[in-house]
Amino acid sequence: MGICISVASSEIHEADDCHHENVVFLAENIASLGTQGLGSLYTKQGSKGLNQDAAILYQDYGIEGGAFCGVFDGHGKNGHLVSNMVRNRLPSLLLNQKNALEKIRTAADDKSFQHQVAKTDVKSIPNKDFLNWQEACIGAFKVLDKEIMLQENLDCSTSGTTAVVVVRQSEDLVIANVGDSRAVLGAITENGIKAVQLTTDLKPGLPNEAERIRNCNGRVLALKGEPHIQRVWLPHEDSPGLAMSRAFGDFLLKNHGIIAVPDVFRHHLTPDDQFIVLATDGVWDVLNNNQVASIVMEAESEQEAAKAVVEAATASWKKKFPSSKVDDCTVVCLFFHKKQKPS
Repeated sequence: MGICISVASSEIHEADDCHHENVVFLAENIASLGTQGLGSLYTKQGSKGLNQDAAILYQDYGIEGGAFCGVFDGHGKNGHLVSNMVRNRLPSLLLNQKNALEKIRTAADDKSFQHQVAKTDVKSIPNKDFLNWQEACIGAFKVLDKEIMLQENLDCSTSGTTAVVVVRQSEDLVIANVGDSRAVLGAITENGIKAVQLTTDLKPGLPNEAERIRNCNGRVLALKGEPHIQRVWLPHEDSPGLAMSRAFGDFLLKNHGIIAVPDVFRHHLTPDDQFIVLATDGVWDVLNNNQVASIVMEAESEQEAAKAVVEAATASWKKKFPSSKVDDCTVVCLFFHKKQKPS
């Protein structure tokens, strides 16, 4: 497990000395290093070899009090390189796309938006800032996927990474997801903490995902030895067997339905919302949403929360699947309020 604390004056790529680390905490200025108390991140290598997960928590992202956090689960021979590249490049690329979109919006755009609002229930219309973020996410993910493809001496034909990222801007969250890592919100109710899953695990077994893949002549089939895991295969060849329907990289399947276009959502924070947890599938394979939310809520501090989830997942792997190799497990926790001590 690696922790790197850096200060980036404007863009994350100024912290290049941290590229060898799996998890990175970044802040826009020295003062915001103190706000690391509102979040934590932790990763633990499984028993499959090199840890291919990566994660980031970036404080004061975009605006003071903002945040960018993400987890990235690499796969294939060069998956660790892809997950690190996405982790290091995406925050600045996304912010640049967002800022560029704001500059090129014209009065005609404003008029069109107002016309849309006038014809529709206002409550059902996402705010204009979210529409900019949504377009920026889709654009940034596409640009980054192309950058990966153009990397010299990096074969990503069957290597890639998932990505689930959350941007906090004031009281709004923007969530963008590619692949089967997951974002879960923890909210207080009368009966204790409640887990609310904010993303869909984008796997080939989902009807809409399978339909897109098959429309592109990709095949969606499970192996006999693991009938519960649907995989994506080339039209006339039993390879590569990718167990997700969207990813950065994996260019062998990009003409057969695998895309790097994210699902993008908005969540407006309420006073009951306490934290958000991002984790790679190594965690969700053995712990459910409510278990993870409870572990975070019961952790001794914000700084200990991510580690507590990872340790619980690792222990659960050994208990539930004693003969299986443990997957890499990576977690980022972002708290919206100072955590109250468990009573």
